[in-house]
Amino acid sequence: MNTLKRCSWCGADPLYVDYHDKEWGVPLWDSRELFEKLILDGAQAGLSWITILRKRDGYRKAFDNFDPLKMARYSDKKIERLMQDSSIVRNRLKLNSARQNAQAFLKMESFSDFLWDFVDGEPKQNAWRSMKSIPTTSPEAEAMSKALKKAGFNFVGPTIVYAFMQAVGMVNDHLLSCHRYTQCAALK
Repeated sequence: MNTLKRCSWCGADPLYVDYHDKEWGVPLWDSRELFEKLILDGAQAGLSWITILRKRDGYRKAFDNFDPLKMARYSDKKIERLMQDSSIVRNRLKLNSARQNAQAFLKMESFSDFLWDFVDGEPKQNAWRSMKSIPTTSPEAEAMSKALKKAGFNFVGPTIVYAFMQAVGMVNDHLLSCHRYTQCAALK
């Protein structure tokens, strides 16, 4: 029996538990990996994260392993083919957004530096005792959202951006009672 305390949002689904225990909240610095996470968080808009998590391998295959050079050159014909791909969420706005975001990504000198500057280069350590205490956005997420939009990104509203910041460890929003809280705090 697994007696580890976790954030309640991951429930008991093995895929969700594994994601919570190994990825969520771990600081991520690689620009390409950050790009992938941002695209996936945008794809999640209006859906549950587990839906995207279950389709993540499909996205990696469909989006050429999130290679921004390839994605930026996707033709309208390629978008039409993606609209037929059941391994991803088939939403034209989100697919066009992924192409647009790849084009915006390629204009940046360092995507990682750009993003991490919003938290002064290190993860913010929160100290939440309950899930209802955790916000859905923050001043940093609002500023990042605005800057991303100005840089040409789409599907990067403040709520999406805050979820992204949580996922990539820019903020440690594991509950204090969660076994991952101190582990993620030590990674800064």
